[in-house]
Amino acid sequence: MMPLSKLIAIVLASLVGAMLFSWAAASPPPKAVAWLAAQLAAREQSDQLEPPGPQPLFLPSYAPAPPLSEEAKINNFAYLYDNAVAAMALSYAGKPERARQIADAIVYAYGHDRAFTDGRLRNAYAAGNPAGFPCRQPAKGAAFVCLPGFYDQRDHKWYEDYYAVSTSTGNLAWAMLALCQVARHTPEPAKYIQAAEGIGDFVLTLRDERGGFVGGYEGWEGQQKKATYKSTEHNIDLIAAYARLAALTGEQKYADASQHAKAFVLTMYDASRGCFYTGTTEDGVTINKEVLPLDTNTWAILALRGDAPDAAKTLAFIEANMAIGGGYDFNTDKDGVWFEGTAQAALAYKQAGKLEKYGQILEFLNKNADQTGAIAAADRDGVSSGFMVSGTSIPWKYGKRAHLGATAWLALAQLGVNPFWDD
Repeated sequence: MMPLSKLIAIVLASLVGAMLFSWAAASPPPKAVAWLAAQLAAREQSDQLEPPGPQPLFLPSYAPAPPLSEEAKINNFAYLYDNAVAAMALSYAGKPERARQIADAIVYAYGHDRAFTDGRLRNAYAAGNPAGFPCRQPAKGAAFVCLPGFYDQRDHKWYEDYYAVSTSTGNLAWAMLALCQVARHTPEPAKYIQAAEGIGDFVLTLRDERGGFVGGYEGWEGQQKKATYKSTEHNIDLIAAYARLAALTGEQKYADASQHAKAFVLTMYDASRGCFYTGTTEDGVTINKEVLPLDTNTWAILALRGDAPDAAKTLAFIEANMAIGGGYDFNTDKDGVWFEGTAQAALAYKQAGKLEKYGQILEFLNKNADQTGAIAAADRDGVSSGFMVSGTSIPWKYGKRAHLGATAWLALAQLGVNPFWDD
């Protein structure tokens, strides 16, 4: 637990931040930010929440697909990562009340899992108010947060998703980042910091003494297995998440964890190619070179900042291997534009001081957003990631469907904000 003097200092800093944010809110927000805020307002209205006023809310990750379509199976899926990025974008945009709605949902989920009390979160939750019906129904005598799923009309059964019920280390890191960001800009930060600490302490159990943190846990409760691979992306997230948590709490264990993650990330850099590899295979040692993701490289530039080995060379690698049609693909097969990753690339260029290129990419993104400010996950259906959907042999692909995560990153790009750091 943090000392009282530290908490008082955080509260004072939060009050100052709130005043600055109220000034920032006087300016019209970027269209993507306005869309994020509108989704929360629409959800309040459609759910007819009582009592009136801000409620904890998870937003659905995708625009609704027609009922009974295959795509409709994930209509009520609120992916943790997407919601965390949305909360951060709203916070940076000077909308702390809206950011707190999502952060409050994360805090509720942290304290109301149907099986676990060790600080872990799931990869997705049911969209809506996690404290409202039907999530208030008792499980083992207590309220619990609902997980998403779908009802199959053919066999009249309710199904949950293997990935949604699992716990990925990177998603936990983004939840920590969102909670730390919100805590910095609220007069009552304690509950957000405490939840971030609990999540961070759980992730500490995933530390590999050979370097980095492993991938998390997969599967349903009672059958979960530890994911022993190590993701460069997950560890990039943890560099910033633990550093920000250490700054808020003064706890050395979090500062040490940040450095532990950073040391692993740097071992994944190939100086001859200028790229960061995706991570390791399940043995935790062998480098996985099969897929080269865009975000592993853009996020390394954003999170490492001045400690990135050679940002210019990494950006050159991205241009040569992932650039397509004004944007960037998820991987190196160049089968379509991944808009979320393209927004991340824009910010990586800005971080590297390449402002003209940042502006060009941002213009491209704005042209591809719809009139409401939202942007699709990809410029076409079937854009591949190179990975398989967790627990299946189904290729993980992105489609042309308005996406919360992509729009949140577009908002961050429009704001010109590096979300890994609060400065």
